[in-house]
Amino acid sequence: MDSFIITGGRPLEGEVTVGGAKNAALPILAATLLTSEPCVIRRVPNLSDIKFMAMILESLGAEVQFDGATITVRAKTLRGVGDYDLIRKMRGSICILGPLLARLHEACVSMPGGCIIGARPIDLHLKGLRALGASVMIEGGYVRAECSQLVGSEVFLGGRCGPTVLGTANVLMAAVLADGITIIESAACEPELTDLAHFLSSMGAKISGIGSPTLTITGVRELHGTEYEVIPDRIETATYAIAAAATGGEVTIRGANPNHLHAVIDKLKEANVRVERRGVALTVRRPDPLRSVDVTTQPYAGFPTDVQAQMMVLMTLTPGISIITERIFESRFMHVGELARLGADIALEGPSAIVKGGKSLSGAPVMASDLRASAALVLAGLVAGGQTQVNRIYHLDRGYESMDLKLQRLGARIERVPGT
Repeated sequence: MDSFIITGGRPLEGEVTVGGAKNAALPILAATLLTSEPCVIRRVPNLSDIKFMAMILESLGAEVQFDGATITVRAKTLRGVGDYDLIRKMRGSICILGPLLARLHEACVSMPGGCIIGARPIDLHLKGLRALGASVMIEGGYVRAECSQLVGSEVFLGGRCGPTVLGTANVLMAAVLADGITIIESAACEPELTDLAHFLSSMGAKISGIGSPTLTITGVRELHGTEYEVIPDRIETATYAIAAAATGGEVTIRGANPNHLHAVIDKLKEANVRVERRGVALTVRRPDPLRSVDVTTQPYAGFPTDVQAQMMVLMTLTPGISIITERIFESRFMHVGELARLGADIALEGPSAIVKGGKSLSGAPVMASDLRASAALVLAGLVAGGQTQVNRIYHLDRGYESMDLKLQRLGARIERVPGT
């Protein structure tokens, strides 16, 4: 497995361009299964998760063509059975369930995999599909669903930790071809879900309330092909913004959408980081000293769970005590032990991490446990004295396109070392 070797202590300086949002591109690619006509998707990031999704679509019978950051999909004929060996590798693959059921009236999809960050049940997915008239059961590690015709209904998708993003996506994609009107209450409002709704609308779906907790979908008989551009990746944007602040440099992030980052920008400013918005660009720089802040992750438009680990790194550098509380996933502090290897002083108390900041970090070998933890360990390596080796960076390649090359262009001393 590949590793990153990082020699820390150099401020990041320059410009970086973010790519399309992985968490928007995956359900959008799944939604291409809803039509037999070609769909052209632009600004798709070059990530391992995207490649896996393309392979899943091909295994279902779709034709998939890559042209740089553009993917063309034509699902003229489909099979309703998803390949276990592909689907088990990532959580986002479950969003093929709704489109297959809507298009074929049957689907057999293996339970998904992905990062180990806590239990992420799909009960709300199944609840929503059953509300639309589907018969759904889990058998032998597969979700099996069938119906004679999906029928519009009222569906409530609120869960213990807030609305379900992929569950909303699955029910939304099923509802666009259902007979009648579907109302989804407590729908997820994340920009990636909103992007999916706009993509479906461009295919001819009738959806109102986009961006709100209540989605109203009037089913249509069929959808047509379309061309669409994926939104910028807000998590990649936030990661480079925090990297600039952590290293004490100045970085301009281009191709971003600052409107999707109000909670992150607010916390950075509270931490005495200067963030200047210039259209679709953000310039981030850190004047000393940093200030400690408390962070609680929440559904959108709150502070995103996918930025929690990166923000924790910034707080390890900040004199004082900060409390970081995770309200979305119960096992998303696996990076804490690895940060401790670098010298961070962090104590866990239930859903909160108590960070005693201001101590210098020193390089050491560390092991990535999930996608965002990987990014946090890279950020820690950029500021740690000496050399840090981040192992198992295949997690990182799932969500960050060419991170090592982008950081090199900003002046970081980082090298990818192939695994043996």
